[in-house]
Amino acid sequence: MMWSRKSALIAVLALVGAASAAHAHTADISSSRIVPEGQGRYRVEVGFLGTDIERMFAENKPKAEDVDLTEPGVIEGMIGKFIQKRVDLQNEEGQTCPSSVVSVGEDPVNPSDSKVVLRMDCSAVQGQIYYNPSRLLEAQGRRAKHLVSIGEMRDESHLTEAQRLGREPAPGQVMIYPGDPMIDLSKPLLTPWQLAPKFFSAGVEHIMTGYDHLCFLIAVMLWATRVWPVFKIVTAFTVSHSVTLSLAALELVNLPSNWVEIAIALSIVYVAVENFFTRKVDGRWHDTFAFGFIHGFGFASGLIELGVPQRAIVPALASFNIGVEVGQIGVVLIVLPLLLLADKTFTHGQRSPLVVWVCSGIIACFGAYWFFVRVSELG
Repeated sequence: MMWSRKSALIAVLALVGAASAAHAHTADISSSRIVPEGQGRYRVEVGFLGTDIERMFAENKPKAEDVDLTEPGVIEGMIGKFIQKRVDLQNEEGQTCPSSVVSVGEDPVNPSDSKVVLRMDCSAVQGQIYYNPSRLLEAQGRRAKHLVSIGEMRDESHLTEAQRLGREPAPGQVMIYPGDPMIDLSKPLLTPWQLAPKFFSAGVEHIMTGYDHLCFLIAVMLWATRVWPVFKIVTAFTVSHSVTLSLAALELVNLPSNWVEIAIALSIVYVAVENFFTRKVDGRWHDTFAFGFIHGFGFASGLIELGVPQRAIVPALASFNIGVEVGQIGVVLIVLPLLLLADKTFTHGQRSPLVVWVCSGIIACFGAYWFFVRVSELG
């Protein structure tokens, strides 16, 4: 019993450490669309998750003791200026194009996102024009990523067939990270297949920072002592979430993200509580198959937030999904050996019920917490 308690304590510390940030996802994603309007003028639309801009604004806003934040339009005006100061069109010598804020508000395409529209006049700036969002990336944090698009959304009438298929460069998109160079607006951006590794990386990060998905996956593995049941669990989860991820990314099915997140939280509570009533693992793939359809919509939100263009949807969807699977496999390859090592070291090769129940209780608490937080956000 002493060893059982010690192993339970180790499991508790590991689980609390992994899930100490009680937010399901920290996206740190922003995007921009740069639209040339002729005569050296550009429209720059900067989009971001509403939760991200709230965090960035709270961490970087200037002192405003004399500003009445309850006045209509004040917050929007401050956010507009915040973004305006952190993205530039400039030449190689650093001369910036004057800019003005056109509008600040919700993104009509993605209701959970916000959008700031800027207009920049580069007619008096000599030389090649570059796009520089480095200060915005700095404000987003070390995991920041910024997806840049050029041209009107979905306007592909001017593309050749080879460009639509991604065989030749065309105005497209590029994902940039802190420290990346400025973007030369005179050069074509990446083709869909060149962009695929970026979406693969985003898929891996989405599962590794998706604490709700991780809690779900760990909960259904806690009684596992053999590889085959875990293989069935992960395969069933993969099949079902890939279906809904694809349907949502292709815009064939669209469910309200708030309700999806609530359902994901409930699925975590269910599989965690189930560990108190059964130790059978062979049939747990039924759980992961059923709930995988719901989690797939959650994965899709991470892909949709990146603003994938239609001509890039196939490579982006495939590489993002593969990234999610690689992340899942990585979790399994870490968690299962740790459980087996704990069995061998502390409980003579047997799975300690105390370890499973303590970990399941913690995971159920996290699921309940996410449920109540997400329900409260409906109002």
